[in-house]
Amino acid sequence: MSKAQSSASERLGHDHVFLGGNHRRNERRTWLVIALTTAMMVGEIAAGTFYGSMALVADGWHMSTHAAAMLIAALAYFYARRNARNPRFTFGTGKLGDLAGFASAIVLALIALLIGWESLVRLANPVAISFPQAISVAVLGLVVNLACAWLLREDHAHHHGHSHHHRHGHDHDHGDHQDHGHGRDNNLRAAYLHVLADALTSVLAIVALTAGSLYGWLWLDPLMGIVGALVIARWSSGLIRDTGSVLLDYVPPGEDLPDEIRAAIEKDGDRITDLHVWQLGPGHHGAIVSLVTENPQSPSLYRGKLAHIHELSHVTIEVERLAA
Repeated sequence: MSKAQSSASERLGHDHVFLGGNHRRNERRTWLVIALTTAMMVGEIAAGTFYGSMALVADGWHMSTHAAAMLIAALAYFYARRNARNPRFTFGTGKLGDLAGFASAIVLALIALLIGWESLVRLANPVAISFPQAISVAVLGLVVNLACAWLLREDHAHHHGHSHHHRHGHDHDHGDHQDHGHGRDNNLRAAYLHVLADALTSVLAIVALTAGSLYGWLWLDPLMGIVGALVIARWSSGLIRDTGSVLLDYVPPGEDLPDEIRAAIEKDGDRITDLHVWQLGPGHHGAIVSLVTENPQSPSLYRGKLAHIHELSHVTIEVERLAA
């Protein structure tokens, strides 16, 4: 290929990088949280075993699974970034975070089952607890969890990109614009929920241990474990629902993007006959629009009508003349 041909190819080509605006920041913070969680995990398991607190042991053990789940999130960030321009990913790697979030949600559900079962066993067979020591470690665990939650908080950041299009035969047009994309990062959300589950069990452990030390209610410790398991299970189901919807290209009832596209295109006799909208990554959506009209125009004209919809990062338009 000549230099002129190569240059022309580069101008017509475009990438499919649909990562979230804070992808690198979220990746760094996830690795830091893994380090903090792992250190605290070792301390809680050891202390809970030594002092006989089921809530503390449960917090430590499920903290270990949270660390593993956050490792999934960190590796997903790394792999998505490294392969963002890999042409074999035809629509980019933006949805890899949702895949990792789905896997983390399954882990979260298993954690809830584990805590619930262990708490039921301990409720039937109570053991003596060294309350002062167990409470101090639970408080330390809560502090670490809150610090991790702060690191994993999600910002609504703006990010700037590019906008261009290229034409194909049969009146097809593809556009890419990545200006000010907004969207939930389900990979970060999954890691955040794991940390939040840690914080919840720490709070419940502190409440149970404090009441147990004051009134001798040994049954309250495993009971709080059951309550925590139910709450974590609910968080897990919500995360499974949301990430699964993205992976299956489901458009939720509250999503008004299809209506916005129809409102922008269906004017002056132009009518959409087929419309597909799906999420490409955090803050990025793709759309395939097929329309018929008595007066066909260039696909770029219709793409221009959609330029104000910033969530659209990849648009394919097909124009056909309305049969007489």
